[in-house]
Amino acid sequence: MAIFLTKDSKVIVQGMTGATGMKHTKLMLGDGTNIVGGVNPRKAGTSVDFDGTEVPVFGSVAEAMEKTGADVSVLFVPPAFAKAAVVEAIDAEIPLAVVITEGIAVHDSAAFWAYAKAKGNKTRIIGPNCPGLITPGQSNAGIIPGDITKPGRIGLVSKSGTLTYQMMYELRDIGFSSAVGIGGDPVIGTTHIDALAAFEADPETELIVMIGEIGGDAEERAADFVKANVTKPVVGYVAGFTAPEGKTMGHAGAIVSGSSGTAQAKKEALEAAGVKVGKTPTETAKLAREILEARTA
Repeated sequence: MAIFLTKDSKVIVQGMTGATGMKHTKLMLGDGTNIVGGVNPRKAGTSVDFDGTEVPVFGSVAEAMEKTGADVSVLFVPPAFAKAAVVEAIDAEIPLAVVITEGIAVHDSAAFWAYAKAKGNKTRIIGPNCPGLITPGQSNAGIIPGDITKPGRIGLVSKSGTLTYQMMYELRDIGFSSAVGIGGDPVIGTTHIDALAAFEADPETELIVMIGEIGGDAEERAADFVKANVTKPVVGYVAGFTAPEGKTMGHAGAIVSGSSGTAQAKKEALEAAGVKVGKTPTETAKLAREILEARTA
């Protein structure tokens, strides 16, 4: 099984004809993703050859959906134009928009998030500033390397791109049902809670790994959700145990003020909800492995 993305997903790429879009479209195709088109108003009617696979370019998301039946868009659009591109995807009512772009102004992210909500949340937004999501062996929408792991029993939701890759590698022998990188910006679409709910409902996900970071209270809210709604074992990791107070670290959302948002506070909230929390990614992977081995013993 999978959450949000399957082998049947028909994917378009907004910004496909740019350098980053071209590079990652080729990689996604190599992972078996069913990419049915790109979007660039200035190059509508042309196509791009990816090692023998011709991918047509459309003038708009709406046209791409009409011509191909696309239900997922991956956005590699520069920050200044990203808001307009996401709004276009929302107006077209594409079910899933994966916003890879880093450096989008928080005001713009807040605006397109609110716009999606006002339109009835018909478009699920993942990101921005995220690595996307992958269902190993089925489809890859974003920049997660497709050869790290195999299909398996673990669901992964993470704020961090690089820690997503490390966790997938550490547990590659067990494999993943899906891995979702939600992004570390202060305003994001899909949250830890959204992914936790989806993994809880997925019959083939046996254990959930949740990676958080310092800053904000998303992990504390996720802990409350786990306590009330999740029956499957959850293992957590919070990046930033050694971060100095009051200093922005890495992602724009990772700022600590006082005791709020610290790694220790998040760890304590998660453990109070029954989540086992590792002090390092490797220790977290070890905890996940021990739980799964105990379940199958």
